[in-house]
Amino acid sequence: MRVSIHELRKMKVNKEKILALTAYDYPTAKIVDACGVPVILVGDSLGMVVLGHESTIPVTLDDMLHHCQAVARGAKRAIIVGDMPFGTYHTDAKQALGNAIRLVQEGGVTAVKLEGGLVVREQVERIVAAGIPVMGHIGLTPQYVHQLGGYKVQGKTRSAAERLMADALALEEAGCFAIVLECIPSTLAREVSAALSIPTIGIGAGPYCDGQIQVLGDILGLSDYVPKHAKQYVKLPEIIKQAVTLYAQEVAQGTFPPEA
Repeated sequence: MRVSIHELRKMKVNKEKILALTAYDYPTAKIVDACGVPVILVGDSLGMVVLGHESTIPVTLDDMLHHCQAVARGAKRAIIVGDMPFGTYHTDAKQALGNAIRLVQEGGVTAVKLEGGLVVREQVERIVAAGIPVMGHIGLTPQYVHQLGGYKVQGKTRSAAERLMADALALEEAGCFAIVLECIPSTLAREVSAALSIPTIGIGAGPYCDGQIQVLGDILGLSDYVPKHAKQYVKLPEIIKQAVTLYAQEVAQGTFPPEA
């Protein structure tokens, strides 16, 4: 049975840390799901870690649908959250709802994620009213990278921190079931987490959030660049290279395939 958004809120109340990871295809989604991870994000980060783009901005809705479908086939227990890519919800609430419906109907996701606070409140309300759970995302919002001037920590000044708090409260009031806090000071993340009744999921936001999310490629050592907030638990490229090298050697030597 699939994890529900209500179980995540219970975890916050019980002070149980919420675990979340990204996945972009069937085999990794199946593995992550088998490990008991309750939230899988099909992030538009796939633009960088899977498709080789320099940012998330080139990712299209068709890209997201393709990868969400694969993850949905592999993960049967976790909540599957599909990112709404750049340009798919910014025009108005009608556009946002239509694209969110496609991610659910065609992509097979459980919920969608939008970047932004007060500016997307109307879109969040419209999507939630249609019965689609929405995860918010504030702080460092990668789709705003050109406006932000790079991937920088947000909320460091008092006025910026106040704006982030206002964004978080607005998203909760609009109906979000959880909010990602990306690259903000840990003290601010603690204040936001305490102010909200819904879970906060941190990435580069310190240990005081209700849960943590990481990009799978970062923890497996697959990413070209590993952020300061990430930890490599294994260097998978080295393992893959060893396997490919052994295979190549055996083919060259004529020992693969064996006679049997």
